[in-house]
Amino acid sequence: MAIIGESGSGKSTLLKLLYGEYDLDEGQILWKDTEILGPKHNLVIGYEFMKQVTQEFDLMPFTSVEENVGKHLSNFFPEEKKERTAELIDVVQLNAFAKTKVKLLSGGQKQRVALARAIAKQPEIILLDEPFSHIDNFKKQSLRRNLFKYLKNKNISCVVATHDKDDVLGFANEMIVLNASRIVAKASPEDLFKSPDSPLIASFFGEFNIINNRIVYAHQLKLVEKSKLNAIVKRSYFKGTYYLIEADLDGDTIFFENDFDLKKSDSIYIEINKLSQ
Repeated sequence: MAIIGESGSGKSTLLKLLYGEYDLDEGQILWKDTEILGPKHNLVIGYEFMKQVTQEFDLMPFTSVEENVGKHLSNFFPEEKKERTAELIDVVQLNAFAKTKVKLLSGGQKQRVALARAIAKQPEIILLDEPFSHIDNFKKQSLRRNLFKYLKNKNISCVVATHDKDDVLGFANEMIVLNASRIVAKASPEDLFKSPDSPLIASFFGEFNIINNRIVYAHQLKLVEKSKLNAIVKRSYFKGTYYLIEADLDGDTIFFENDFDLKKSDSIYIEINKLSQ
């Protein structure tokens, strides 16, 4: 499950409630038949079946990556521990740094160590708060695939709080949208993407416009020879496989994707591409 929302919407607070870091004012949180209780009831926060990875990594800086990852694995079976540790280090793509002390790692590498350590004992559920925020784009895409494939293969439930659609769009079974600490939408990522009922939801998925009181993504508009929508090009942004065109439509700024560059001040016509709806 993915939790999305603007900064301050309550994503991290919700994860902390699920983990038992806060006491509830009302209601209950249950995992199967176990009630999740806060610090008023638990001297030690958390539960054995649940792990959490936050944006502040709780690591041992003066020990190696493999020692951090294998910290909670049993020493009674040294060969199994060694194999398991190596497997987890491979999942987070830190093989070359297995013997390196954590204090010498970058922020993104530390985040990957924290992820590996959290899944070491195969919890029933893992809570991830912006799990890829410190990781550069060179590693982020393959790491996402590795991690979520591993969790699904091991049948580990996962709740991810994020502001980046790429963290969850291809992986989440369900998504909830928070706004001012309230759930304003709950559906599959595909349903929310195809039928966003508010600008807040549409903004999570990319550039969008409001045309005739309707939410229209930038990719749903196309350039045509003639239509009722006449716009003036303001600027163009190269996006690799396409150009994002910013234009003025009756005094409102709109964005649409185009295969080629357009010149500033060009008068153009656009329409909603029915095939992409």
